[in-house]
Amino acid sequence: MSKLQPARGTRDIYGEEARNMAAVVETFQKVAATYGFEPFNIPIFEFTEVFKRPLGDASDIVSKEMYTFEDRGGEELTLRPEFTAGICRAFISEGLQQSLPCRLIAHGPAFRYERPQKGRYRQFHQIDAELLGQENPEADVDIIAMAWRILSELRLADKIVLELNTLGDQESRAAYRAALVTYFEGHKESLSEDSLRRLESNPLRILDSKDEGDKRIVAGAPLMSDCLNGASSAFFAKVKEGLDAIGIPYKHNERLVRGMDYYTHTAFEFVTTQLGAQGTVLAGGRYDGLIQKLGGPAVAGVGWAGGIERLAMLAETGKVPARAVVIMPMGEEAVLEAHKIAEDIRAAGIVVTADRSGNLKKRLNRANKNNASFAIIIGDDELSSGTATVKSLDDGEQTQVPFAELAAAVAGKK
Repeated sequence: MSKLQPARGTRDIYGEEARNMAAVVETFQKVAATYGFEPFNIPIFEFTEVFKRPLGDASDIVSKEMYTFEDRGGEELTLRPEFTAGICRAFISEGLQQSLPCRLIAHGPAFRYERPQKGRYRQFHQIDAELLGQENPEADVDIIAMAWRILSELRLADKIVLELNTLGDQESRAAYRAALVTYFEGHKESLSEDSLRRLESNPLRILDSKDEGDKRIVAGAPLMSDCLNGASSAFFAKVKEGLDAIGIPYKHNERLVRGMDYYTHTAFEFVTTQLGAQGTVLAGGRYDGLIQKLGGPAVAGVGWAGGIERLAMLAETGKVPARAVVIMPMGEEAVLEAHKIAEDIRAAGIVVTADRSGNLKKRLNRANKNNASFAIIIGDDELSSGTATVKSLDDGEQTQVPFAELAAAVAGKK
C-alpha cells in the first residue's frame, strides 16, 4: 500500500465537522436533561445473540450488515449496529426493572456493513433515547416531543417532516400480516427475490422494498388502518391528540412500518429531502415486546435514534472554536512565567495557547492567521516590571497589564 487511507466507509473527523457533530451531541444532552433523561453507557460490542435474538437470522442487519467476529476466547461478538438492543440487554443485566420508568440516553459510534453514501458510513454515530416502563400513549408523545425540541434547537424545524403511523397491538399486527401475505401471494410471480424471501419470514418488510417492480405492487397492498382493532385506534388517536395539543405538525404515512414483530403501536420518522435518497435523520417507535424477547420481563419501551453525521450536515450549526489568547514568551526565563499566566487565564474559562518559536513578527502572523483575539508578550522588560504587553489582534491596540490582572483584563476586553 503506497498511501495509508481510512478503511472504506470510515473517515477521520476533525475541524468544522467535528465541532458541528459535538454541537449536535451537546444540544441532545441539554434538551434530554429537561425531560428527565439520564446518560447510559453500554459496551461498543455485545455477544452476537443480543442482536440475533430480536432481529432474527433472516433480517438484513443480521444476514448482511453486522460486523461479527470470534475473539481469542472463542466468543462470538458483534460491534453494535444500533443502541436499543444493547440498552435493553443492560436493563435486564443490571436489574433495572426495580427502577421503572427508566429514561435513558446514549450516543457514540455504531457499525453496519453497507454501501457508503452521503451522510451514511460503515462506522457512523448516533444519538439514542429510550423510555422503558410506560405503556401509555403519553410516553410516545413525550419522546417524540423531545426529538422535535432537539431538532428545533438545531434549527431544523423548517427542513424536516414528522411522518407518523400506527402498527397496532399484537392482535392488529397479526391481522395485518395475514392480509399482506394473502395479497402478496397473489403477486408472487412479480416480486423481487428479496421480497419473496421476506414473504416467508417478514412480509411487512416488503413495504420498504426499493425495487421498482415491488413498489408498484406495494401501491395496492392493504393498509394497517384496515386491520386496526378498537384499542389500537384509540391508542393512536391519543398520540395524535397529544401532538396536536403541543403544536407538533405531522403527516400520517400509512406505509411507514417496522418489520420486527416486537414493535407495536407508534412508528415515526423525521425526514428531509435535503440529503438525497436517504432522507431519514431520526426514527423510532414503540417496542413493547423487545425486552421479553431478550429473555427479560414484559416491559414496555419506546425510543428513537438519530444519525449525528446527518444531523450535523443538515443543521449547519456553524459552531466555531472559541478565539484563543496566545502567550508569547521571549526567552527561556519568560517560559516559566508564561506557564503560570496561562493557567490563571484558563481558570477564567478562556482558551489559551502558547507560541514559543520564531521572532515576534512570525508569531503575531501565526496568531492572526489562527484568528486569535489577543497576544500576550512576555520578554525581559516585562519580567522586570511584572507587567505583560497585551496586543489586541483586532485593532492593534497595545497596553501594559500587571501579571496578576491579565485574566480579568483579557476577559473584560473579550
